[in-house]
Amino acid sequence: MARDQIDMTPLQSRDELVAWLEAGEKPPSEFRIGTEHEKTPFTLEGHKPVPYEGAHGIGMLLEGMQLLLGWEPIMERGNIIGLHDVTGGGAISLEPGGQFELSGAPVETVHQTQAELMAHLAQVREIATPLGIGFLGLGMTPSWSRAQIPVMPKGRYKIMTNYMPKVGTLGIDMMYRTCTVQTNLDFSSEADMVKKLRVSLALQPVATALFANSPFTEGKPNGFLSFRSEIWRDTDNARSGMLPFAFEDGMGFERYVDYALDVPMYFVKRGDAYIDVSGTSFRDFFAGKNPAMPGERPTLSDWANHLSTIFPEVRLKRYLEMRGADGAPWGRLPALPAFWVGLLYDDVSLDAAWDIAKHWHAHERQALRDDVPRLGFKSRIKDHYLFEIARECLALAHAGLRRRARIDHLGRDESRHLEPLDHIIDSGRTPAEDMLEKFEGPWRGSVEPAYAEYAF
Repeated sequence: MARDQIDMTPLQSRDELVAWLEAGEKPPSEFRIGTEHEKTPFTLEGHKPVPYEGAHGIGMLLEGMQLLLGWEPIMERGNIIGLHDVTGGGAISLEPGGQFELSGAPVETVHQTQAELMAHLAQVREIATPLGIGFLGLGMTPSWSRAQIPVMPKGRYKIMTNYMPKVGTLGIDMMYRTCTVQTNLDFSSEADMVKKLRVSLALQPVATALFANSPFTEGKPNGFLSFRSEIWRDTDNARSGMLPFAFEDGMGFERYVDYALDVPMYFVKRGDAYIDVSGTSFRDFFAGKNPAMPGERPTLSDWANHLSTIFPEVRLKRYLEMRGADGAPWGRLPALPAFWVGLLYDDVSLDAAWDIAKHWHAHERQALRDDVPRLGFKSRIKDHYLFEIARECLALAHAGLRRRARIDHLGRDESRHLEPLDHIIDSGRTPAEDMLEKFEGPWRGSVEPAYAEYAF
């Protein structure tokens, strides 16, 4: 999750909320790629969760990273909770259960994404290995119970932890036990935003299947290929899902603002304090009617924070955020930005991708999204298996990246980063199905080998 923004200008009109989103528009020559990935820390000895405190804790890991990188520490009530690179724009942050997130800097090519990732992993290893900490590249912790997982010292997470059980049964699991990889991409205009939002929402289940990687809970198969994706179906349906309104006539920045105004808030940040306003609407806050802060009106910072607590399958901020993929081993991470850049940053592929999805109805998109956590490629929409659609999308991504023709130092274009997905399509099986086969076979009914095979 991004750093909480600081801009204390009180808001006067809804137009300012719309303008804030609109300010994300960029000419295509300035389009960038941002990739965020989370990984679960574990003790190399015993494969246990890593606490924040102590000589071998996550606090020490962050302090070591700060010394190594020279990045700005992000502090909360005397605890280091993240790092920020003031020069390049990257950041390291903690998810509620200690999941370690790199929010990559905005870069121009997938080659640069991969280079950034390799540098990050080398740096993290240098500090983590002497502390006895490893990292796991799965969509969900395969062996720990909720009760075992430590809580990171961040005020916003306390508020969310208290609120989650009121609005769904799996929100605590989402916070403490899951990991994702996301990619953030730009738009050039309102129409471009709408088109990319529609294509990426409709096709998000393709990414979910290609990256499905969370088939175990507490040491046993959980009946799903992406349990992380299933968790989102019952976390908080007021702030997640497939945004059916995005496909209706009249969709644009204003329509998203109207949606966001009615999504219940979690918190308002004032100075170092998080004020619990969970369940109240931004619309009421906007009218000066928040019961916790009577008469007070929100700032642009409050708006930016609120937008970061909305969790649909694709999220609109000043860019579009692809949210459908499980966390993955390091070799597969650059494939996610490669996939979406190939589809969305090339006009021919974008048009062809829309041709695939434009005749689907809202209930069909929803049914596909509901089926994919359990069925993966065997999910269907109209008369097609998702596997066929995934194969078609991957071909479009290849073509889009070839046309983009961003060449690395060895003369290769970005389509080489799709190779892990080519292997998945060639095998016809999601990564989760491979893991389940190992569990039944060479792993002999234990998930412990995952801590070696899927470690960073």
